[in-house]
Amino acid sequence: MGLGTPIGRVRGLGSSHHGSHHWLLQRFTAVGNLVTVLFLIVSLLLLPDLSHATVTGWLSGPLPALMVALMIVSTFWHARLGLQVLIEDYVHAIGNRFAVILALNLFTIVGAVAALFFLFLIVTGAGAPAPVAPAAAGGM
Repeated sequence: MGLGTPIGRVRGLGSSHHGSHHWLLQRFTAVGNLVTVLFLIVSLLLLPDLSHATVTGWLSGPLPALMVALMIVSTFWHARLGLQVLIEDYVHAIGNRFAVILALNLFTIVGAVAALFFLFLIVTGAGAPAPVAPAAAGGM
């Protein structure tokens, strides 16, 4: 037995009072993922074909671009929330847990920013390949 009262030994080891907030955020992002993925699937099925030109032309519209941007943010946020719970449950060393959660946050932020950047390139047409000049007729 150590010094101190039983309540003093367990104080600070209880709930962090953030579980319900985390749980609700994960449910909200799941609903957001469902709505945006259904929009994406239905929209792609309604396109005449799935060629690069057709899909990038469709994605250049304001509503599809907004929905895909929301899907990117919601998906990365949902993945971060779920993986954070796994890390908190199964990585017991405090230093390792901190390092892994830090890496998780870094990778999800970098991934989401990269995806949004590439979406921006598609929407603005900045990522389109340069047109190839036709070959000159005739020989050398």
